[in-house]
Amino acid sequence: MNEHSDNFPATNLGVARSANLSSKGWQERYELGKTGWDRGGPNPMLSQWLKAGELRPCKILVPGCGRGHEVIALAEAGFDVTAVDFADAAVQSLKEQLTLRGLNAVVVQSDIFTFSHSHAFDAIYEQTCLCAIHPSQWNAYEQRLARLLLPEGSLFGLFMQSGKSDEPPFSCDLPTMQTVFALPTWQWSNRSERVDHPSGMHEIACVLTRKGTDE
Repeated sequence: MNEHSDNFPATNLGVARSANLSSKGWQERYELGKTGWDRGGPNPMLSQWLKAGELRPCKILVPGCGRGHEVIALAEAGFDVTAVDFADAAVQSLKEQLTLRGLNAVVVQSDIFTFSHSHAFDAIYEQTCLCAIHPSQWNAYEQRLARLLLPEGSLFGLFMQSGKSDEPPFSCDLPTMQTVFALPTWQWSNRSERVDHPSGMHEIACVLTRKGTDE
């Protein structure tokens, strides 16, 4: 694997729940600078979606936001953003940056499995949250996102292709993703794009639509 692979926390995830990947563990990664998932700026695919008008200002959720480069970009573009992360260092860093830039976003320190909100969202931006969760929990994560997203809302997904099955970042290959995010709940667009990651891995960008429960 590449030199950055140890920047994702490893643990005995086969029997772990998300809550057992404690905020302390993520906090230590930030304190030690082991944040290889962090590009240092927004994902280039986000800019492409914004420029193409595929992603327009709305109520949007960013789970596992990290230092929130995408949260800042979305806030600058006029979105009503809610961001969630487990690590205090990430949450505090993002809040400071928002304040410095005079931007508004709701930033919550929480496990995504226990996060709740008063309303569902028009869109969800999924980048590095899913690949940090053990595959045994992917179906639960999918159900959580489905509950947090309005019918006909969009999931903008960047699925990590790491080739790893034993520790984060878990490889989110498309056949598996299409099984997890499946009909009748999810409709996939016909287009996907490769996005190179500075770690040497790459992501596959896809847009999914949350279908209505009557379909």
